[in-house]
Amino acid sequence: MPKFLIQASYTPEGTKGLLKEGGSGRRAAVDQAVTDLGGTVEAMYFAFGEDDLVCIVDFPDPVSMAAVSLRVKAGGALRTRATPLLTLDEIDQAARRQVTFRPPGA
Repeated sequence: MPKFLIQASYTPEGTKGLLKEGGSGRRAAVDQAVTDLGGTVEAMYFAFGEDDLVCIVDFPDPVSMAAVSLRVKAGGALRTRATPLLTLDEIDQAARRQVTFRPPGA
């Protein structure tokens, strides 16, 4: 199952919601959104600095990740980034594939 790193920062309105619901309430909302699409939440941490929230999630396919991302962003309470995560085996496979590429100006 494809794995993704999600990094998010709350808008002022989102922060008000977090203060009202607490971390447990937000974890329940994340679990619901992810499991409704056949995924699982591997880890969820709150942070401070540039990111307020960091999650690692598994989805059956990238389209499911895109669906959650669109819905969350449309809500306006979070700004998010999703990064696909690759296993060591996937990187090994990529390193063995032949790619024809000409750098610019070469």
